[in-house]
Amino acid sequence: MWLKTFIRPLAGLVRGFFFGGKGYNQVMMKYGLVFPQTEIGNDPAVIKDYAQTAEGLGFNHILAYDHVLGANPERPGGWRGPYTHQSAFHEVFVLFSFMAAVTARIEFTTGILILPQRQTALVAKQAASLDVLSGGRLRLGVGIGWNPVEYTALNQDFHTRGKRSEAQVALLRKLWAEPLVTHEDKWHSIPDAGLKPLPAQRHIPIWFGGQHPNVLRRVAAMGDGWMPNQRIPGDAKGDIDLLSGYIDEAGRTWDEIGLEARVRYGDGKADGWAATMREWQAMGATHISFNTMDCGFDSPARHLAAVGEFAAAVGLKA
Repeated sequence: MWLKTFIRPLAGLVRGFFFGGKGYNQVMMKYGLVFPQTEIGNDPAVIKDYAQTAEGLGFNHILAYDHVLGANPERPGGWRGPYTHQSAFHEVFVLFSFMAAVTARIEFTTGILILPQRQTALVAKQAASLDVLSGGRLRLGVGIGWNPVEYTALNQDFHTRGKRSEAQVALLRKLWAEPLVTHEDKWHSIPDAGLKPLPAQRHIPIWFGGQHPNVLRRVAAMGDGWMPNQRIPGDAKGDIDLLSGYIDEAGRTWDEIGLEARVRYGDGKADGWAATMREWQAMGATHISFNTMDCGFDSPARHLAAVGEFAAAVGLKA
């Protein structure tokens, strides 16, 4: 275990040394954008322009957050959270289907879809349909969420969401791979039925978000990648070390598991971004998404200007 924990960051440093600058960016790292969900508004023309601009600048993917319902902070008993009923969230499968229709290459990832508050077979169907219609451009990030109000409104149990998510991921993979599925567990009963069409990829990548030890165990056992919440690379070191141990216990290697970090516009400009990305790369990041939310931008044009600034800084090419 200790050897793998040591080798992973060392390998990142070696790659950074030999593939520094634009060559390293293009060969080793996939750059994406966090869709400014709560700030960009609802105009379809603006959302279309955002997706096409991202693709035109050479970004690999667009990442979108997920909430079905927002809680009212003035509800009986009160409520506190980073998002409320006044925060706009486009439904991710609908959003990405719209974007897929107006683009040709850019990929889409949920960061994350709150899986246990949804019916598993319906998620399988929605993801498969999006994957087919986009030509295999979907990566499904999943998590268990933090908002009990949303779970109650969707008639799901907040307290069993972790274990249920594990059963859901196992079933998703079966439904995407097999034309007919017979499956029975604590939460599901499928009597010889299947999806049509099956997804273009068959194995839609499933990444997990969060940093609880149970989440890290899921990443190691069944995940294709991990989406840490930490903004500062050093804050993730302990979790990466812990995850390395779980990967070893699962009989897997880091070569099978991606790592997606995020860089925020407000955390500095080109020099600051470069320093943060070098730290993430040294820790083994395979994907980095650039976030322009909560930076004081008052128009879609300002978000896109920041996106262009970042694309130029990292040497992206269409």
